[in-house]
Amino acid sequence: MFQLKTYQSRTLNVLKTFLDSARVTGVETAFAKHAMSLDGRIPRYRKIPGLQEVPYICLRLPTGGGKTLLAAYSISIAARAYLEEDNPIVLWLVPSNTIRIQTLETLRNSTHLYRQVIDEAFEGKVSVFDITELELIRPKDLQERVCVVVATLQTLRVDSTDGRDVYAHKEALESHFAKVSKDYPGLERLNGGEQIKFSFANLLNLHRPLVIMDEAHNARTKLTFEVLSRVAPACIIELTATPDTDKKTGSNVLHRVSASELKAEDMIKLPIVLTEHNNWQEAVHAALETRARLAAAAAKFDGAIRPILLLQAENKDKEVNVEVLKVHLVENEGIDENRIAIATGAQRGLDGIDLFDPACIIEIIITVQALKEGWDCSFAYVFCSVANIRSSKDVEQLLGRVLRMPYARRRAVEELNRAYAHVSSPSFAQAANDLKDALVSMGFEREEVETVIQPQQDLLEGSTPSLPLVMPLLTLLTSEKPDLSNLSEAEQSHVEVIEASSGNIEIHVKGELSQDLAAKLVNALPKEERAEAQKTIDTHRHYQKFKPSPSEQKRAFKVPRLCVWVQGELEIAERELFLDENGWNLLDFPPTLPEFRYDDSAKRFIFDVDGDKVVWNMLDPQAKMTFGEGFLGLTLNDLVRWLDKQVRQPDISQITMLEFLRRVVTSLCDKQGFDLTTLLRAKFILAKVLIEKIKRHREEAYAKGYQETLFGPTAAVETSFTYTFSFDPVSYPANWLYSGSYRFQKHYYALPGELEGKGEEFECAFALDSIKHVKYWVRNLSGQPRAAFWLPTSSDRFYPDFVALLEDNRLLVVEYKGAAYASNDDSKEKRQMGELWEKKSNGKGLFLMAEKKDEMGRGVYDQLSAKIR
Repeated sequence: MFQLKTYQSRTLNVLKTFLDSARVTGVETAFAKHAMSLDGRIPRYRKIPGLQEVPYICLRLPTGGGKTLLAAYSISIAARAYLEEDNPIVLWLVPSNTIRIQTLETLRNSTHLYRQVIDEAFEGKVSVFDITELELIRPKDLQERVCVVVATLQTLRVDSTDGRDVYAHKEALESHFAKVSKDYPGLERLNGGEQIKFSFANLLNLHRPLVIMDEAHNARTKLTFEVLSRVAPACIIELTATPDTDKKTGSNVLHRVSASELKAEDMIKLPIVLTEHNNWQEAVHAALETRARLAAAAAKFDGAIRPILLLQAENKDKEVNVEVLKVHLVENEGIDENRIAIATGAQRGLDGIDLFDPACIIEIIITVQALKEGWDCSFAYVFCSVANIRSSKDVEQLLGRVLRMPYARRRAVEELNRAYAHVSSPSFAQAANDLKDALVSMGFEREEVETVIQPQQDLLEGSTPSLPLVMPLLTLLTSEKPDLSNLSEAEQSHVEVIEASSGNIEIHVKGELSQDLAAKLVNALPKEERAEAQKTIDTHRHYQKFKPSPSEQKRAFKVPRLCVWVQGELEIAERELFLDENGWNLLDFPPTLPEFRYDDSAKRFIFDVDGDKVVWNMLDPQAKMTFGEGFLGLTLNDLVRWLDKQVRQPDISQITMLEFLRRVVTSLCDKQGFDLTTLLRAKFILAKVLIEKIKRHREEAYAKGYQETLFGPTAAVETSFTYTFSFDPVSYPANWLYSGSYRFQKHYYALPGELEGKGEEFECAFALDSIKHVKYWVRNLSGQPRAAFWLPTSSDRFYPDFVALLEDNRLLVVEYKGAAYASNDDSKEKRQMGELWEKKSNGKGLFLMAEKKDEMGRGVYDQLSAKIR
C-alpha cells in the first residue's frame, strides 16, 4: 500500500486530533488547543455567520504538497472522528470546470491512488457523481455507500436559487424525502409554501455533508458562506497553498506545511538556481544550455528522467511571441522542431502526448500564459521567461511546474535535485524579488524564499561554489528621472542614471551600498515606487553578504545515540525496544471500561477523557435514525468486528485485539448493564474510548519497560558513535523559519527553524552563536524523529532545543527551561536522560539544562561557557 510522507501523516494526524477534540469540547476550544501558531499566541477561530458551530478549517500545503491526496484521506478521518458516519455524503468543491473534470476522472478510476485511498477506507463501497448527475443518486446509495459529489463552487454560489439545477425541484429525488416531516427546519419550500423542494441542495441539508474545498483561497466571501449554510455542512475542510488572511473572515489554518518539509521528503526540487540576462536571446540560449547539461547528466547517471525546458513567450501582439520564439529556436539555436511543443489556448501541441513515455522526444514546451490547469510533468526542470515576469500570475503556475520532483525521489546527481530559472531582468536582485513574490503566492513563507533562490553557478562540477558571491551592480527601476542633488560627491561617483530602451529610468549603483545612500535613493523615487525599491535593495544586500552555511558546505554533523545492550547486541534505546523487553500484551490488562456510561433518562452518553467528564449527544438527532432503528439482526460479534476496524494498532495482532474487544463488550453488557442496541448506537463513541484505553495500557507497559531497560539492575547503557544521528545537510523540514533581525553566524542551516526573534530561547541561541568554542549549532526540531536528535522518556521522546558541535569535536546538547518549568517532573526526567547520555559518552558528549538564571546566579552565556570548559 502507498506510504504517506512524514509531513502528510503529521497533517492528517493533526486533522484527526482536532476533529476528535472538536466533537468533545467544541470547535473553538479544539482549534485553540491544536491549531499551529507561528507567533506563540493562541490562534483565534474565526466564526462564520450561520456556521458558528461547524468545524471550518484549513490545511495549508505549498504547491506540490499533495493536497488532493490528503483530501481523499480526510474523508474517512472526518467520518469517524467527527461525523460518526459509516457512509458519509461528501461535497467535493473545486475551483474550475477543468479541475472538476480531472477530479472526476481520478476519483472514478479504480486504479488511481486517490480512489484507492477512499476504497480502502470504506471497503470499496464508494460512488462518485458529477454535479450534473444528481438524479442518479438513490436513497440506497446514501444508506450503503460513500457518495462523493464533485462540483465547482460556482455551481452553488448564487444570490438567488431560481434557475440553478442544484436548487431545482426534481421529481426524481422525491424518494429521498418520503419520510421527511413537512416541518423539518432549514429546507427550501416550493414557491414559499409548505411543500419541501425535492432539490439536491435540500438533500444535502438533510444529510449534513462533509465539504471538501480544494484550492479554496478565493472562496471565503459573504455569498459563499450563505451558500454553504443552505446545504448545512457538518464539517468543512479547505486545502490550499494560499489561505485567506482576512482578520475577520479569513481561513482558520489548523496546520501548515513548509516548503522545507516538502524538500525533505523529495517532493520538490530546491533550491531554484536563478540567472538573470541582459536580453531575451541570452536567456533562451542559457536555458537551452542548462537543459542540455542536465540531460547529459541524466543520461549518464539517471536514465529514469528526461529534463524539459518550459519557455514563456510574450502575447501575440508583443515582440517575442510564440512564432518568433519558435523561429529563433529552429533557425538560430539549431533545435529540431519535432522536439518543440506549443501549448497555448489556440495551439494544443501536448494533447495526446505522454511526456513520461521513454520514446517521447519533446524537450521544449512553449507557452504564453499558464499551461492547462492540472498539467503536471515532473520532468520539467528549467523555466525561462522572455516576458517581464513582474506581477505575472502566470509565472506562479509555470514556476510551479518545474518544482515537482520526478517520482518524489532524490537523485544521485545533486544538480538533478534543483530547479532552474532564466529571466531577462535589469538585475539579479530584481529578478530574485519577482520570483520570491511568485513563490509566496504559491504557498511559500516569506522567510523560506530567502533560502531557496540561489544565483547561477557552474553546473555539474561536483564541487562547492566559491563564495561569497560576486554580485553584479544594483539596478533600480523608476518611471521618473530622480533628483540626486543631495548626494555627496563620493556617493555620486557610485551612481549612474540612464534611460533604458524600455522607456524606464535605471539607477545603477556600483560597489558597497551604505545605509545612508540607500535611504537617499529610495526617497528620491516617487512614493508609489519606494516600497518596491526597498525590497530590491534588501535582496541585493542579502546576496551580497551571503556566505554558505555549514550544511551548504556539506559539513558533517553527527550526534551519538543512547543505546542498550540486549542479548549481546547494541540496540537504539527507543519505544519498541522497551515494549518488547517488557513483553507487552493487551490481554494482560482488565477488559473493563468504568469511564463509559449512558444516561437513559437524558438519552446521552457520558465518559471520562483525561479526567474530564464529557457529555456526548448525537451530532444531529433530527437527521439520525431513531433509537434502535437499523440495528435489528446485528450481534455482539458484528459490533466486535466493526470496532476492530476502527481501533486496529500496528503492534497488536488482530487475534489479540478481537479477543480484547470481545471481553470489553461482554463486560459492558454483563457487568455495566448496557444492552447491545445502546452499544451499537454508541459505536463511534465506544471506539474513541477504546482507543484511549488501549493507549493508556500501552503507556503503562512502556513506562515499566523503560524503567527496567535503562535504570534496572541489569541495565547496560552506552552512548554510541556506532549508532549516530546525522543532521541532513540538504534537508531541514522546519514548520516555519526564524524571521528575526539578528543574523546568526554559526547555525548549521541557512536559517534556524521554529525559533522566534525574541524571548528566552532566542537569548539561549544568541549565546550559543556568540561562544568562540562552538563550531556550529542547530535548532533541533521537535517531534520529527527522522530530522532531529532525540532521547527517550518514560512516555515519549525528548527533543532537546539545541545541539552544538564544539571546536574540539565534542557535542553539546542543550535543553532550555524557563524558571516556571525548570523543576517540574517533566524537566527532571529530561535532565536525568540528558545526564545519562552524557555520562555514558566517555567525555564526548555534554548535556546542559539551561535556565535564565541558575542556582549560582549565572546567565545562559556563563552556564554554556562553564559547561564547555
